[in-house]
Amino acid sequence: MNINFDLSQLFFIIPEIFLLTSVVVILILSLFLSKKNQETTYYLSQFTLLLTSIFLLFLVGSDTQIILNDQFIFDNLSNSLKIVVIVFSMMFLLYSRYYLKVHRFYSNEYFILSLLAIFGTMIMMSGYSLLTIYLGLELLSLSLYTLIAMAKHRVNAVEASLKYFVLGALSSGILLYGMSMLYGITGSLNIIDISQTTQQIMTDRELLVLNFGLTFVIIGIAFKLGAVPFHMWIPDVYHGAPTAVTMFLSSIPKISAFVIMVRLVHDALGGLISHWQELLLILSILSIVLGTLVAIVQTNLKRLLAYSTISHVGFVLLGFAVGSIDGIASGLFYVLVYSLVSLSGFGVIIYLNSKGFEAENISDYNGLAKSHPSLALMMLIVILAMAGIPPLIGFYSKFYIIQQVLNAGFVELAIVAVIFAVIGAYYYLRVIKAMYFETSEREFKIYNVVDIKLMLIINTLMIVIFSLFPDYWIEFSKSLLS
Repeated sequence: MNINFDLSQLFFIIPEIFLLTSVVVILILSLFLSKKNQETTYYLSQFTLLLTSIFLLFLVGSDTQIILNDQFIFDNLSNSLKIVVIVFSMMFLLYSRYYLKVHRFYSNEYFILSLLAIFGTMIMMSGYSLLTIYLGLELLSLSLYTLIAMAKHRVNAVEASLKYFVLGALSSGILLYGMSMLYGITGSLNIIDISQTTQQIMTDRELLVLNFGLTFVIIGIAFKLGAVPFHMWIPDVYHGAPTAVTMFLSSIPKISAFVIMVRLVHDALGGLISHWQELLLILSILSIVLGTLVAIVQTNLKRLLAYSTISHVGFVLLGFAVGSIDGIASGLFYVLVYSLVSLSGFGVIIYLNSKGFEAENISDYNGLAKSHPSLALMMLIVILAMAGIPPLIGFYSKFYIIQQVLNAGFVELAIVAVIFAVIGAYYYLRVIKAMYFETSEREFKIYNVVDIKLMLIINTLMIVIFSLFPDYWIEFSKSLLS
């Protein structure tokens, strides 16, 4: 293999270089910080993400580049979504700071691991070879395993981390096995080479191995997304993990997992759409149906949101399975909307936390509208958006998915999606009922923290403002894939 390297290519990976360098610097500095100065790590982490986003903004509008010996791609999709991920990550760190303080397990390592997880997502989104994508995925996964286990005083957190580690290792092995099959048939790890090879005439034996490789790759990605029947980790991990980590799990990794699905399934194996479309359609319908039905009987809000995540993943896969740019764009739009709404919802949950109490049962929200009407209103907007109630942005995300499914001729699947979208509204309405129509003797011990209150308001306003211009955001999603 000829290795061609040009120093000018480093210009396109300045954000990654800066982020990784900052992680090392913060790690070294944290060794010399006393407990009184632990918040320095938080501020340095936020400053690092801010500068990283500025570097990314400077790269907006640059032409697509495939660099570092075809291992790394700089394009509109990766650069724009990195900015989104950085913004969401800054929100996550702000909420995390409050959560860690309330539950008193504040540590420098938490923020360092969070930055490493974010770095992993950036590598995943810009990876243009099987090896680069896999390395980014493992960096993200290993960071998350540790973040979940950091609440070592909680048995549920340690158990959730162990389950996630075991099942995550299994899924990574399956994904790697699928990648090895693709390499064995195509003779390359590069996305472009794989795409060109799969479009050539193959023997039946080669096609069989290629299909097995494709299937294993989809299974590996489906696990990371949490699609049925590879969803078994989601309820226990969402429930057992610290709520701040659950917030991260429900949003940012979903964006990066969607991008690697675009790279591996659409870009590399787009010529085999007849082979992977049916599999994705089956996974999507199973996820929508099972996620919706099981969520109905949940009384724990975090488990309810876990099963609703499975249902949402089903809608995302349904859009992707259409195979067209418009279909995939509708899936991307859905992922972005869901990630924003999920951050907002978990933000409210975190703000209602107090020492020894996590507001994770639906009954914990009884009478919230009377005691804290502004928080209840924010949660109401989040719940209505998740349920897909018009005119909020969640409705439009489902609408565009179903529209693309109908355009592709899958009328029966569109009907099933509509029916279960309506059924799914029921379990969300239970939360609204608890807030506005139930009473409770409990008083929430809410700390008056300005930054988190301001962030909750900003999150809620973002949902409302995005709901006013849905066409703009769907066109934005299409432009990223064009």
